[in-house]
Amino acid sequence: MDRAGLDAAMDAGIPIGGFCPKGRLAEDGTIPEIYPLEELESQESHCRTEKNVLDSDGTLILNKGEITHGTRLTLDFTIQYCKPSLIVQLDEDPIDPVHVIRWIKGQYINTLNIAGPRESKSSEGIYKDAYSYLEKVFNTLKED
Repeated sequence: MDRAGLDAAMDAGIPIGGFCPKGRLAEDGTIPEIYPLEELESQESHCRTEKNVLDSDGTLILNKGEITHGTRLTLDFTIQYCKPSLIVQLDEDPIDPVHVIRWIKGQYINTLNIAGPRESKSSEGIYKDAYSYLEKVFNTLKED
């Protein structure tokens, strides 16, 4: 899911960044160098999750089904650190991207963390659905 956020932002010309585990570890291998992510000292994904929540102004969670595993941890960190979060359920009728833009602006979010379940932990096609949704959000943001 993080990759969908990075790809959609890069394709829209929006600067990207964030943190990744030591060794640039991901479930599908090594995170390619095209993503300018800062490696942490730990290989534990929960450390990356916490750091991305802490260093952002708010978190947009794109999800399908029940919120579980790392996505639940992300939401818990937003609550623990009193950071704004917005959940978009992609398997339902997702909220209008304009609502996301209003939320970003209303919460004064300059650095947005985008999170959600891994493809292997969610319904098939979450990357494609998340990318498509974020493409609409970013295009709306550029028009605004």
